[in-house]
Amino acid sequence: MPSNKKTVAKNGAYFQNDGPADHIPVNLNLVPDAVPQDEPLIRSANLPYSALGMSFRPDVREKPYHATGRASWYGKQFHGRKTTSGERYDMFAMTAAHPTLPIPSYARVTNLSNGKSVVVRVNDRGPFHKSRLMDLSFAAAYKLGFIKQGSAKIAIDRVWPSDDTVQTAAAEPATQPRQLRAGDSPKYLQLGSFTTLANAEALLQKTLTDLDDKYDSKLGIVNQQGVYKVRLGPFPSDDAVRSAAENLHVETVITSL
Repeated sequence: MPSNKKTVAKNGAYFQNDGPADHIPVNLNLVPDAVPQDEPLIRSANLPYSALGMSFRPDVREKPYHATGRASWYGKQFHGRKTTSGERYDMFAMTAAHPTLPIPSYARVTNLSNGKSVVVRVNDRGPFHKSRLMDLSFAAAYKLGFIKQGSAKIAIDRVWPSDDTVQTAAAEPATQPRQLRAGDSPKYLQLGSFTTLANAEALLQKTLTDLDDKYDSKLGIVNQQGVYKVRLGPFPSDDAVRSAAENLHVETVITSL
């Protein structure tokens, strides 16, 4: 992530060209949290490095991590640019930048002012400011409720895949159970694929009208290489996706991350 990134000035104005998207997807709060998976570390993204006169040594050990501090978010100026992982930054995905957590790894982030919590996938480096602990994607900050404030006091707990729940570094089970088991690849029911965001949003709105309440939290739009996909998930298996498709009376189109 570029070292000159800033988000919100003290007077509320955005530095440079960064800020929210020109068009924010409807129901962005329904974007599903990242699902912890066993992934190989990216060697080039976990080497010692320097930024803004500071030196950092990523900690690649499988050890608990818990910290509190302030988080900010980064938006449209960096949308589509390469992250430290080599992946393209998607401001509508549940990702984050951290100076030393392994890439990739997963963390539960809690907004200490309102108690809201999300799980993000760490795939970028930053922020390189002593006053900030983590940079979140626009979607993650939106779900945590601090887009307008620009930053918030947060708690970070590293998480891993486990049999029944996401376990936090505080050695306490997360309050939201996970159905995926370690080693599973999460599956999604794709409801539509569009080249324009407006068409994807139209399908999402229509689907919400007919959707069973139990599926509301699983519905969202993801941008994958410029294609906007309306999907439901994650589900632990192909069979679970087929069951959902039958319940919703839609064609079974199974996708993975």
